[in-house]
Amino acid sequence: MAAFGTLAGVGLAGAAPAGAAQGAIRIAPGVSYRQFDLPAAKGPTHAHVLSVDLRDRRVRVDLLYPGTVAARAPVSRLADARGAVAGVNGDFFNITETQHPGVEATGASVGPAIASGHLLKAAVPDGQRFGPELPPGTTTRNVIGVGTDRRARPDSLALVGSVTAAGERLPLGGLNQYALPVGSVGAFTSRWGTASRVRATCGTDTDRAAACSTDTYEVTVRGGRVVSAAGTPGRGPIAYGTTVLVGREAGAQRLRKFFTGQAVKVRHRLVASASRKPYRFALGGCPVLRGGHPLPGLDGTTSAVRTAVGVADGGRRLLLLAVDGAPAYRSGLTIAEVAGVMGTLGATDAFSLDGGGSTTLVARAPGATTVSVRNHPSGGAERPVPNGIGVFSTP
Repeated sequence: MAAFGTLAGVGLAGAAPAGAAQGAIRIAPGVSYRQFDLPAAKGPTHAHVLSVDLRDRRVRVDLLYPGTVAARAPVSRLADARGAVAGVNGDFFNITETQHPGVEATGASVGPAIASGHLLKAAVPDGQRFGPELPPGTTTRNVIGVGTDRRARPDSLALVGSVTAAGERLPLGGLNQYALPVGSVGAFTSRWGTASRVRATCGTDTDRAAACSTDTYEVTVRGGRVVSAAGTPGRGPIAYGTTVLVGREAGAQRLRKFFTGQAVKVRHRLVASASRKPYRFALGGCPVLRGGHPLPGLDGTTSAVRTAVGVADGGRRLLLLAVDGAPAYRSGLTIAEVAGVMGTLGATDAFSLDGGGSTTLVARAPGATTVSVRNHPSGGAERPVPNGIGVFSTP
């Protein structure tokens, strides 16, 4: 790693940031920022890093998102709306539907999401994800989270839920997801947003580009009873206290048995595989580092602008990395190099987050009340994203 840079030296003018011999700069209590040059396989790149000390009781981390799952906004706007002092973009997401002409891209993220202790969504099937290929033994259910004990840790969050009607209990296959498992029933709540729910019935568990199902059904439940039904998934806002159940194939056939006025109970929760502590924040991504060792099978060939998050100091410190997208550094890092960089920074566990044009790191300058974009987004401007990691600190 080469010299560190100054906080004020990076803007959106498009010029490559210049190195300077300075160390980390304090953004707020428990939060510091630094930037430095990195040698990489395809040429030098430039990194921006936030270090977040979770031992400091004035500091907390939470999910940044636009208020609903199927919506997007620039990271800077998300951070300022919540009063965050810094942050980065988050999970990979349903960015395009070129493989399904006429179907709306929802903008919803791939993995589970928890914000301020509230469950927002569960994970899509592995074959339906956007982003780099998952390393062997990992799934879309993998997350990095911060528990009520203020410790950051990697984990896996599985959806456990059911739909009960007329004494029959159906397993719930999804919650506020842009893709449902074949043959399942998924639930959509007010947290989903206004985007069309048709995308949830497209593709298969192993092929994201497979055709949309022709066997679908939708049931709306309000106040614990069925109020309407439709042969195809709809769109538009879902009122608070209302759940829309979407079924495909076998799931659609089960929903067709429901009738208006029927009592229905929908339950759902995310179950952690590693921690018994509830999560205040959790976000999906692509695991790259586990127990201080890079995961097997990481791509060491394809370089790109990257974002990553790592856990250090036994979960007491969070590291947020964004690679600069300025022309001089746009070659970026491979996924394998991301794992190596995060390990060098002190992380024992790390995830690669959405990269390319999504990569954005924001932070307040000393004395400022709003954040500034510290890297150069590779598209020349911030890309709207569905979520991010927000860093909050009080004096």
